[in-house]
Amino acid sequence: MTEFKPEKKVFTPEKIRNIAIIAHIDHGKTTMLDSLLKQSNIFRDNEKVPERVMDSYDQEKERGITIYAKHTSIFFEDYKINIIDTPGHADFSGEVERVLGLVNCVLLLVDAQEGPMPQTRFVLSQALKMGLCPIVVLNKIDRPHADPDRALNLTFDLFVELGANDDQLNFPICYASGLGGFAAMDLKDPRVDMQPLFELIIKAVPHPPGNLDLPFLMQAATLSYDDFVGRQACGRILEGKIKKGDQITRVDKDGHPTQHKVQRIEGYLGLKKIEVEEAGVGDIVSISGIPDIVIGDTLCDPTHIVHLPPIHLAEPTLSIEMMVNNGPFVGKDGKHVTMNKIRDRLIQERKANISLKVEETYRDDAARVCGRGELHLAVLIEAMRRENYEFTISKPQVIIKEEGGVKQEPYEVVHIEVPQAYSGTVIEELSRRKGEMRALATNEHDITTIEFFIPTRGLMGYRNNFLTATRGLGILTSIFDSYGPHKGEIPGRPNGVMISNSLGKATGYSCFSVQERGSLFVGPGDEVYEGMIVGENSRDNDLIVNVIKGKPLTNVRASGSDENIILTPPRNFTLEQAIDFIQDDELVEVTPHFIRLRKRALSEADRKRKG
Repeated sequence: MTEFKPEKKVFTPEKIRNIAIIAHIDHGKTTMLDSLLKQSNIFRDNEKVPERVMDSYDQEKERGITIYAKHTSIFFEDYKINIIDTPGHADFSGEVERVLGLVNCVLLLVDAQEGPMPQTRFVLSQALKMGLCPIVVLNKIDRPHADPDRALNLTFDLFVELGANDDQLNFPICYASGLGGFAAMDLKDPRVDMQPLFELIIKAVPHPPGNLDLPFLMQAATLSYDDFVGRQACGRILEGKIKKGDQITRVDKDGHPTQHKVQRIEGYLGLKKIEVEEAGVGDIVSISGIPDIVIGDTLCDPTHIVHLPPIHLAEPTLSIEMMVNNGPFVGKDGKHVTMNKIRDRLIQERKANISLKVEETYRDDAARVCGRGELHLAVLIEAMRRENYEFTISKPQVIIKEEGGVKQEPYEVVHIEVPQAYSGTVIEELSRRKGEMRALATNEHDITTIEFFIPTRGLMGYRNNFLTATRGLGILTSIFDSYGPHKGEIPGRPNGVMISNSLGKATGYSCFSVQERGSLFVGPGDEVYEGMIVGENSRDNDLIVNVIKGKPLTNVRASGSDENIILTPPRNFTLEQAIDFIQDDELVEVTPHFIRLRKRALSEADRKRKG
């Protein structure tokens, strides 16, 4: 493949291709992008390139998923290809909805073994609604149990089910392996490099519409921040061109225009942002110089003011209360503990993360945060604790709507794959949680695939139990489907908890005597306080226990009186597991280095509200 060095010029729209890579979580988007980047000769020969190079955020590397949409540009022959890597998890669908407006085509990656999965349906439906014609890439064809023909048939069925038009149904197909670094137009073709996919992109992706000679027009789709120039607006230039130093007009959501000067224009080259003097229609760039810009604002030529329609996103489905930590250990670990600091941080997050909502509550020491799902909220909470914030959070609540006087709650489609031996347990538990089974099939490897339609409330708190019930062998994925009739009360956690009655350090002697009552969350030497949840009771009632009591000492030594104590290791919760575990009358205390659970003490405002 010939190396192409971009000149300092504006590319004509005919030489630009804008694409997004979409897929279900873990179907290989970021790995595929690794191969495209490496084979486009943008790295030095001696440059060390990490795996999943586009997952630059620390939580993305740790979780192995893409959370934020990322932009990059690569060059093939004399064409510039702008590529956006999108999240595969439905909780971050706000990122997908925004960036699809920047591109003219999508690469739909489908695992050649698994076929289309629940989140494939979501991202594909969004692309089809916007009139995009996808290119289907059957990925991981070099895996032992890959069945690309079956995956292709299921993908075509999904296109039909989602109402694709004739042009969209006539999608181009490419076979590839992101990890192997090759693509082929036919399964019998030689498997050498990614060149066939590059050629398909140039041939099948339409160039961006627009005219270089018209007045400048762009809409801010994403935001970033630079320490030197402040907030930057990223989007695709819809018409005209722009130079550094130009005067432009920002039109906010209310149609109010303000004048600004372009301080810097940045494009993308591989993983790096590069400053450019000029950019034209069809290109995806970041513009600095508009300090108060928010997502959805229009940027246009001062002589030709245009107000583009705002970017609409689906509403959040879950909410939590984020409160000041009022426990005995407040301020011991975290730096930012006041509500003013917490609220300022949430407002800052809201400016860039527009699928998040922050609302005031009836209390001065709490804010209500609404998001797309537990993972969406957990990523924000984890980011805040790493920034030395300390707070408590309540159990997530689904957002209930009323239509025609009837209560409506969010429902999800759940896709489960488990060994056949565990399928009965899973079906029984999800049915108890008001789920409706829609599909059931078992393949030749005794793996049962189940699809359930279930209220979001029914899934909350189930994922931990699912892993235990399937011995860690099950796979559970879910995606928001729609709002439906409220299902009434849904059974929650069957067991009660063990609550500490004292402040101090847990001892091995006390833990040994308490552990037969259930499973402990603390071990010897851990600090506890009155009201803190230190374990799960094996029965359905809550139990007050003392885990700080030491062994009584006497001056008599006798053979056999000192028995060996064998302690079961305590259960350590991740943030998501803790949020999953708690009930309505319990809280998660989040600090930079600790996650504790405790019983919720009703405040004066709570008591008045409850009468």
